[in-house]
Amino acid sequence: MLAKRLAVLVVPVLILASSAWAQKNDLSVTAGRFFVSTQTVPSSGDPIHFGNPASFTVDYGRLLVIRKIFGISAEIPVAVFPKMDLNYYPGKIPHDIGALFATPSIRLNIFAGDSVTPWVSAGGGYGRFWESSSLYYYGTNPGPTGTNTGVVQAGAGLDVWFWHRWGARFEARDFYSGVPSLDVDTGRSRQHNYYVGAGVMHRF
Repeated sequence: MLAKRLAVLVVPVLILASSAWAQKNDLSVTAGRFFVSTQTVPSSGDPIHFGNPASFTVDYGRLLVIRKIFGISAEIPVAVFPKMDLNYYPGKIPHDIGALFATPSIRLNIFAGDSVTPWVSAGGGYGRFWESSSLYYYGTNPGPTGTNTGVVQAGAGLDVWFWHRWGARFEARDFYSGVPSLDVDTGRSRQHNYYVGAGVMHRF
């Protein structure tokens, strides 16, 4: 099911990108951390603290057009945090959550073609949370252990091409999604999932 959902998102972008036959591709892999703000449960007044897990993002991009110093690319950033620990004193929430976000987007590079190029990105797509089957203190999670959501992505970064077709990427993205099933009402229907990371990229 997950593979089918990703295919529905990815294929249209790849078709669009393939029409730009004279342009170039890039592939990046970055490692970093996700950050989710503390949420308070109105009924108890107790906060839920979210951990800052080691995470990674893989991004495929295809340059569509260059106009003067600007380059426009179609891209597909896929971000994952395998396990984010939760901390809630009353304890009746999942022990941890994981997530995947896949958001076909448009990226605008400034000074495209130069060795140093800042960029901004925006798009939207699919997200999925996996809630732990065990509770924070003890017991079995009575709620869902999988939650699908729509996601809006906005980001910015810097690409530095330091050797032939190899470069470094520094990026920050906000994956604005629905909320995972935490078995308590936080009064929220959406949340910001901030990612900050750095890594390598290859142009081909």
